[in-house]
Amino acid sequence: MFHQLLEKVKECHPLIHCITNPISIHQCANGILAIGGRPIMAEHPEEVEEITKTADALMLNLGNITDVRMQSMKIAAKTARTNHIPILIDLVGIACSKFRRKYVMELIADTIPSVIKGNYSEIHALYHEEYQASGVDAENNLDQSTIAAETAELALKYHTIVLVSGETDIITDGKQLIYMKNGTPQLATVTGTGCMLGALCTCYLSVCEDISAAVMACGILGIGGERAETEKGSGTFLVNLMDELSTLTEEEIQKYIKMEMIKLENP
Repeated sequence: MFHQLLEKVKECHPLIHCITNPISIHQCANGILAIGGRPIMAEHPEEVEEITKTADALMLNLGNITDVRMQSMKIAAKTARTNHIPILIDLVGIACSKFRRKYVMELIADTIPSVIKGNYSEIHALYHEEYQASGVDAENNLDQSTIAAETAELALKYHTIVLVSGETDIITDGKQLIYMKNGTPQLATVTGTGCMLGALCTCYLSVCEDISAAVMACGILGIGGERAETEKGSGTFLVNLMDELSTLTEEEIQKYIKMEMIKLENP
């Protein structure tokens, strides 16, 4: 799996259209470039249809939402659906904003995304409408087993793959549950690494529209983060991370990946 996805992205150089927030746009673009894709970050409503048609996959990220970006996301999503282009929706901030939550529910209903991504709080908010969190980071009091069960139900409900980012990443299509345990606390010391995970997953979705894309994204970012660890500070860590993303080999991923897979009953 790892060899196929690593090589296919590098061979195909897929065009990944990201409508994302300006806080993470740089990290998302560099992450896609590091693994062999080509990022484009167009968000004007007058051009997103034309650009989305040429893309190999589409990422919609709700961070720092604006009226223009919301309009563009709906246009891009409709275009991608019509042209059978895989879509990832990143639920940034829906746990702290009813406005975003209402919008994303409409977007999911109209879009049928290949992957829904969020942190523990955001996925919990998608499952529990009344849940409210403070800020865009995940709260620490959410139980992993509870989130895993909710994630599996959401995957079946929306007929999609759900990717939950956290200290342990959780991935499911409702039939199998995968725990990814690579990573480092230093990933949280620079902005945009969660959004970067969505961008990496979208890039792999362009060449493989199944759960392997999410597994690969979590694996390469987690292992890359571990190998990038440094005492010099967050700036050096970020540079090291980009180096690792662009040079990690299949053999290194196979050696260092920490993954547990559980088959779910009665999917």
